[in-house]
Amino acid sequence: MLELKALLLTQGMHGMVSQTEGLAKALKLNFKHQKVKLKPLWNLIPPKFTPISENLLTEKFVCDSKIIISCGRKSVISSIALKKRFGNEIFNIHIQDPKVSFKHFDLIISPDHDNIKGDNVLTTKGSIHYLTKKEITENLKYLQLGKVKKKVVAFIIGGPNKYYNYSEEQIHFTFNKVKNLFTPDKFKIIIIPSYRTPERIIKKAFNTFGFNHHVVKNIDKKAYLSSLALADYVIVTCDSTSMISEAAVTGKPIYVAMMRPTRSIRRFKSFYTQFKELGIIKELSENIDSWSYDKLDEVNRIAPLIKEKIKKNGII
Repeated sequence: MLELKALLLTQGMHGMVSQTEGLAKALKLNFKHQKVKLKPLWNLIPPKFTPISENLLTEKFVCDSKIIISCGRKSVISSIALKKRFGNEIFNIHIQDPKVSFKHFDLIISPDHDNIKGDNVLTTKGSIHYLTKKEITENLKYLQLGKVKKKVVAFIIGGPNKYYNYSEEQIHFTFNKVKNLFTPDKFKIIIIPSYRTPERIIKKAFNTFGFNHHVVKNIDKKAYLSSLALADYVIVTCDSTSMISEAAVTGKPIYVAMMRPTRSIRRFKSFYTQFKELGIIKELSENIDSWSYDKLDEVNRIAPLIKEKIKKNGII
């Protein structure tokens, strides 16, 4: 399959890019990214009410790939439009619930907590992603922390979304809880921001942890990978199932720093329950435990199944 090319369609957010790129790599495809932008009016309309037309895009692009991998609401229409144009000449895969009829796609990859089913649906435990154990290990020495005789904690911070608002009160409580639990006499904390982390949160992290610990102030994938390699424990904020899923590839104990939601989090709760039952996560509380679990590598588990479906469709 090395000769096959994939076109990755996303809105450019880290979580979406991670999922599409992770799948393309697992399938051993050459790939290129295409950021999807819809014209202003259609940006606000749900996919199920949106016409299937490439004219809704702010810029058209050349599709010279046999495989289309899309993720995110805005990529749905462009993937379906390409399928309409090329038919069986291409194989289109959508990651996550597309919120439209499944018949528009050759295959849908969806996490169990989306709770969707269909003949062309493959489900995964958590989100698929582009992190590999090899890549994490290769970046072990990227963060120069000197000789650390303490246990290392990677604290990965997300950012506000429609479920969690990252209020000053919530962040103050969470940061102090982490700081007081993982005391500097026994632990070295590495703070890793994400693409969604506001500048005010990074500044507060530096003010809270900067003296005794290590705060990465910029978005740095190598620092992220290095922190996962160095860590004895991982803490991830509750707003990102993607980052929790990425951390699960390490097999290391993952604490989820819970915050008060601003609306119903049914899907999040389903995800938390599954990962607790798998022995992957625990909620950050007043105790520090050690545990292990089978490293989660869902993208490589499903890759052979996807290859078989692509073969059946005559693409290879």
